[in-house]
Amino acid sequence: MVKKESNKDFIVNPWEIKGDIDYNKLIKDFGISPMKQLPEVFNENLLFRRKIVFAHRDFQRILEAKEQGKKFVMMTGLMPTGKFHFGHMILAQQMIFYQKLGAKIYIAVADIEAYNARGQSLEDSRKIAVEEYITNYIALGLKPKNCEIYFQSSRSRDSKKSNAFYRLQNIFARYATFNEFKAVYGDISPGKMVSALLQAADMYHPQLMEFEGGRVPTFIPVGIDQDPHIRIARDMANRIKNYNFTPISSTYHFFVPGLKGDKMSSSDPWSYIALTDSPEEVKNKINKYAFSGGQPTVEEHRKKGGNPDIDVSFQYLRYWFEPDDKKLEEIYKKYKSGEMLTGELKGYLIEKINLFLKEHQKKMKTAKKEVDKYIA
Repeated sequence: MVKKESNKDFIVNPWEIKGDIDYNKLIKDFGISPMKQLPEVFNENLLFRRKIVFAHRDFQRILEAKEQGKKFVMMTGLMPTGKFHFGHMILAQQMIFYQKLGAKIYIAVADIEAYNARGQSLEDSRKIAVEEYITNYIALGLKPKNCEIYFQSSRSRDSKKSNAFYRLQNIFARYATFNEFKAVYGDISPGKMVSALLQAADMYHPQLMEFEGGRVPTFIPVGIDQDPHIRIARDMANRIKNYNFTPISSTYHFFVPGLKGDKMSSSDPWSYIALTDSPEEVKNKINKYAFSGGQPTVEEHRKKGGNPDIDVSFQYLRYWFEPDDKKLEEIYKKYKSGEMLTGELKGYLIEKINLFLKEHQKKMKTAKKEVDKYIA
């Protein structure tokens, strides 16, 4: 999907993000809404306080359920490929936040999708999911209560639940159209179609009687590139009259820039900081690869100032590592005026990241022993 901004193309789809993204245009084109004023409790989380979660579709339904003390579900998934990095952490932090608000958390490990789309074995997917993703979720604060993590290839040991899940996938097939799949996925293969139907079952199965006892408000937090998956699932579910599903709600967060200023890629270890990186690796990656908004020379920087809005080090402070809003604003002004140099900004970020990772990696050792409590 190609959009235009200032006579420049940008691309946003589930497989490619490229160019200068016009989020306002995407909001309009995708038919979603800017995130408006939220209850005060959301300001405790900087992702909401700083408007990093910026848009939604039907999120009011979730807020009403919380306000009325009713059950609601946060559904998400993970693609078990590559290392767990900061790009994945933005979703994990939302999981943990919503769990504290009372949400039941469903997490699908997309091992069937990894098998069909990437040729990865189910055994490798399970190993990566446990060692990289689930262990990090636990170390970051996810609790076993009101949390269910499952593999697409093996939904549940409870035959009634498992049958209901795979039955729903097959029922979705009747309400899908070839043209819809082609519009979203381009070249169609049986594997892609199976994965899409299974993904729709992931989204909607919490509303089955066998899981949450029937209709329950359910939402999915995603980057806006994943919205086509949600739209096609909503369209199919709307046609299945005998289930009477509540349409899936969704929220959208800004893309996390990779170290080089473009999208993080699990296939490029120099584009991200992994949560298992050593202090030396963090220092090397930030100093060598983190895209700078500074000027070419110290003299120019002192005179003209830097651009924190495109500087990756500043953005990482904004997303995660500077919780103090006043301190962040101070850094913004100093960097923009030229008072703070790029090297100083990078040094401050390196210190912050390494303090976080030192504690997190200790927690991971304990988390490894608790994985079985989380998997359905």
